[in-house]
Parts: sequence; structure tokens; C-alpha cells
Amino acid sequence: MARPTPPISTDLRTRAAYAEAAGIHRIVPQGVSIPQGEDDVRAVVDWAVRTATPLVPRGAGSAMPGSAVGPGVIVDMTQGFRNIEIDAGRRRIITGAGVTWGALSEAAAPHQLRLPPDPSSGRFATVGGMVATNAAGPRSLAAGSVRRWIEAIRVVGAEGRAGWIRRGAGGGSRFAPDAEALRRAVARFPLTTKNSSGYALDALLASGDELDLFIGAEGTLGLVTAVEWRLEAAPAARAGVAIGVPTLDALQEAVSFLRTLRPSAIELMDETLLAFVRDAGGTIPQSAVALLLIEFERPTSQAARGAVGDAVRGLRHLTSHVATAPDAAALRGLWEVRAIASSALARLPVERRSLQVIEDACVPLEHLGAYLAGVRAAAREQDVPVALFGHAGDAHVHVNTLPDVTRPNWEVALRALFDEVTALVIRLGGTPAGEHGDGRLRAGVIERVYGPESVALFAQLRRAYDPAGIFNPGVILPASDWQPLGALKVGATAVPIPDDIAARLRDMERRGGWATLKTELAR
Repeated sequence: MARPTPPISTDLRTRAAYAEAAGIHRIVPQGVSIPQGEDDVRAVVDWAVRTATPLVPRGAGSAMPGSAVGPGVIVDMTQGFRNIEIDAGRRRIITGAGVTWGALSEAAAPHQLRLPPDPSSGRFATVGGMVATNAAGPRSLAAGSVRRWIEAIRVVGAEGRAGWIRRGAGGGSRFAPDAEALRRAVARFPLTTKNSSGYALDALLASGDELDLFIGAEGTLGLVTAVEWRLEAAPAARAGVAIGVPTLDALQEAVSFLRTLRPSAIELMDETLLAFVRDAGGTIPQSAVALLLIEFERPTSQAARGAVGDAVRGLRHLTSHVATAPDAAALRGLWEVRAIASSALARLPVERRSLQVIEDACVPLEHLGAYLAGVRAAAREQDVPVALFGHAGDAHVHVNTLPDVTRPNWEVALRALFDEVTALVIRLGGTPAGEHGDGRLRAGVIERVYGPESVALFAQLRRAYDPAGIFNPGVILPASDWQPLGALKVGATAVPIPDDIAARLRDMERRGGWATLKTELAR
């Protein structure tokens, strides 16, 4: 008996609504599937294998490097898979893949529990997407990425079966690399505090757990339907301080000192972003070339305030600006400067677009200042304005390029900037992706970072779990026609979509409205 075809929308307006995500790409998919449960997921996987159709797993669409868009069938996991089961006594919570970090946190808060990694997109980022990219966030300095907090995931694999993969269960039989080859490959991995690039062979070598292969795999090994998380007690007290530094050398010294005080976060706002804050009325002195936002979590208010005092005294010789926040309420006000910057970027003139082309590199801690200086210099050389910010405690920098898309050859300048900064990251021993993944954007630079032997193991891993090649092809491992700035959402080469949908997608991008149901955009 012929197996049924799962419901897949091929309506042009629906496909157009899924053509963009938070990054630079516009790729109109072949169709859209919106499963409501695992039976639907198994059906679409079975159909994809039979028809050799690529599947592109997708959560809210806040992923920037192109892993949430593609030419096959989008599998939107946000409208099902929203179950939450909490076991407060064991500090465990099981969530469907469509649950957001915000919803998870709301469920945990009455029990004075939390999931510490908190991506900035947490109010709409789904846990399935967080697993896919090994997400982190501002507090990753203390909490690490989500890898540390995942106990198990439930996956529908290429054979169409669903099952749990658990921490401590050991390796999977499908991928059995030569032990010596694995060690040689891992020796090439970047020595950075964060990394969501490539496949986590280093984590596999350390833990022996199959689970670690799926975390950060960007949906290329199977479709995650549920996650079991480990929680921790919420902190009793928080306090913080904002510190302006006058030079990049002072920034490097300040970050090194601050890390010795065990902060939960050291956030960076470079002068390229502070200019937007000043234009919006923020009171940042001109002498500050960078602003550090530091947060401390401690068991008592006195201890939290004491840590702030230690930071201020220890950095007195370096600072050009200091603003303290002695408690959680004041700390929220301190962090408002980030919101001012985001709002200012959202109000860019129509001819200038914020495009995340080189947005996620992480370098060894001792090279943070050199990386910032190098990005600034490359941007000046190509005459492409940039805004730099990120997680200074991990030497992890986000870069928003702000090209004038009415300028002749702006795409050429943007590609040159991408190439220059990629070379800089590799020269400094960094990774091109600290927490967002490689996606389609960075897939073509992976071999330069890890070397051919590692990439051969990546390909072996991919074949072991996805022999038909249906799960997000072109992500992590590049397509044969890879171009980092191919399929842009702006410019003369952008694929046309209905004007009203393009306008709604642009509005969603401006306000960070990725929680919007994409099917609503098509109506």
C-alpha cells in the first residue's frame, strides 16, 4: 500500500513567508510542513527520504547564518511540540522543541529554578533551535553553553523512528571513527572558550556521548522533538557595574582582571555601537572607546555589592566612566543601554541595512583587543560601517555590518570584508561561530579552520546519520556552489517575493518579532 504524503503547503505566499530568517539570506523553499506531533514528523521524514527532498528544520527563525532557510521543505516546529513537564525536586524539565526559552523560564521561576544559558533572543528562541546551535548568551561566561545543561534529546532520525539520546549513555554505533584520527582532528580545534562551529568531535572525545554530536549539529543529523534539561537554583542576589575604558589595551587588561572576580557576565559595547547610543541620548563619555557591562551573582546582597567594589577599585587606573548597580533592580536599568542601542539600530535609514555577515567569531582571550582592532581596520578599508558588541568575557564578538545598499558595488565591499575578517579569525586561532552555528554562511570556511582530516570525519559523521542527505544539506558542510553572500535578501539579485510579505518580513526584522507565526505573514 502506498504511504501517504504528509501535508505540505506549496502556496507561493506561504513559501515566501518562510524565505527569510534573521540573517542575510532569502531562499524561497519548495514547500512548508508544520507538524503537530511526532507522527507528522516521521511522515515527512519518510516522504523526504523516498523523494530525495531536503528538509530544513526551523524554530522561530532567529538563527542568523542561514540554517533556518533553504531550497527544500521547511519543517516549522513552533506550532506543535509545546509541552512542558517540570520535576522541581530533581531540578529537571522536559520541553517540546517548540517551547521558547522564555516559556521554559516562566515554568521554572515559581520553583526558584532557572536554565542559566540565556540567549539574547530568549523570549522567542525555541529550545530546538538552542540545541541546534549550542546556544549560549550573556551569562555563558559562568554558565557555559546549553551543552552543559542538556540531559537528553528526543530525535526523529533518517529511518523515521523517534527515540531518546541520553547523557551518560555512551557513544552511538553509527559513527565509529578511528581513535587516533579523532584525536588528531580534535588537536586542530580552536582553543576558544566557546565554539558552535563544525561538529563537536572535541566534546565527543571528552564525554564519549552520542548526545554531544547532536548538540550544535544545526538539524543536519535528525529532527529534535523534545529536550530534557537540568536546572539550577536561581541566584539569591545580583549586582553590577558599567565601566568605560579609553583604549583597546585597557579593555584587554580589564577583561583579564574581571575574569578573576568570577562574574556571571562581562558584556562589550564597542565605540562603533556606542555612537548609536550617544545619538539616541545615552550619556556615554566621548573618552570611552568601549563600555563593559559586568554582572555578579552571589549568595547574598552584601557579597554581590562587595564584588562590584572589588571591580571598581581594581580597575580605577583604567576607567574613564563608572556606573554601579547595587541590586537587581538597578542592574536592569544598567542593561537598558543595550536596549537603546538595539532600538537605534532598528531605526536605520531605509538605504542602510544591518546585515550579519561576520557576526559570530570567538577568539582566544588574549587576542580580544587585536580582533576588535582588526575588524575596525578592515571595515575602514572597505568603507563599510560596522557595529561591534558581544560577550567580552569569552572574547566573543558580534559584528553588524551596516552597508549603504544604494551604493555601487556594496556587495563586493561586503564580500571583501567577509574574507578579510575570516582570515583574521583564523590567524588569531579563533572560531567563526561562538554560539550561532555555521549555517550556510560560514560552511565554506570550515576546512580552513579545522583542516581536511577533521572535515573528512565531519562528512563521515553526516553519512552515518543521514545517508540520504535530506537533513539541511549545505549547512556546516558546504554545497558545491557555496557563496557566502549568495541568496541575499537585499540588492539587485534578491529573489522577488510579494511586496506586502517583504514589507512584513522587514518590519519583523526591525522589531525582532521572530515570535510572529510565519503563516500569519502570508495572510
